[in-house]
This record gives sequence, structure tokens and C-alpha cells, in this order.
Amino acid sequence: MAETGKKVKNFKLPATGDKEISLDDFKGKNVVLYFYPKDSTPGCTTEGQDFRDAKARFTRQNTVVLGVSRDSLKSHENFKAKQKFNFDLLSDAEEKLCNQFDVIKMKNMYGKQVRGIERSTFLIDEKGVLRQEWRKVKVKGHVDEVLEAVKSL
Repeated sequence: MAETGKKVKNFKLPATGDKEISLDDFKGKNVVLYFYPKDSTPGCTTEGQDFRDAKARFTRQNTVVLGVSRDSLKSHENFKAKQKFNFDLLSDAEEKLCNQFDVIKMKNMYGKQVRGIERSTFLIDEKGVLRQEWRKVKVKGHVDEVLEAVKSL
């Protein structure tokens, strides 16, 4: 389980652009790993657009942004293309990374209990150490908050 102040265990997942991405690919860079429930839903679209629009500011801070959900690569590719996302989306269909970061929770959806991803963001520094986490994220203003945390590293 990922823990603040501790090194994050390496992971490798299929990603958009026909790649496999691992945490080790970004040694020497900060990584913002944001988990979201589902491609092409309103909150997830807004969150992705906010990260997209702030990408240059993250890049100036030596920081890579990666989105993660349980959706298929095909769904990710469509979502990324439609929204013109300028960062990769990782497919975690087997929930390995979701479990590593403990983001699968029981949630209420239309009065029913369902298992799903709790919107969460994690900031990993250039040495691979988890520096900050945000859970039960509210989309509005979130990206600016993450950017401020990156600047304080």
C-alpha cells in the first residue's frame, strides 16, 4: 500500500499511445497520478480538461501528469482524442494500481451500493517518494491545489 513519506513501489500498466508506462520511466521527475471513476463522464471530463489546460505549468515544474481508471485502452484512446488530452491515461482493468493506492471504495450510485474508484490524486516526487495525497476529490479548484503542492516540493 502506498504511504505518504515512503517510496512508491514501481508499477507498469498499458497506456494510451500503445505504450506500457511504469513509474521508473519518470525517475528524476515529479509524477501526479490521478485516479478517476470513468471515461467521458461529466466530473471526469472536467478534471481531465483542467489537468490538460494546466499541463504547461506542470511541465515547468518538472512534473508529469497521468490519469488512471479501470476503463479499457480503447475507451481511454477515444476519451483522450475527444478531449485533446496532452498526457497519457493508464488502464488498470485488473485494479492492481487501484489496490496499491487503496482507491477502490463502496459508493452510492442512484441509491445502490457499487464498487468504484474514489476520485483521488497522488503526488510522487522525483525520487519516487509519495509526498501528498488527496482523497474524495472535488474537481473544482483541485488542479490548482495540486500545482501549488508541486511548487512547494
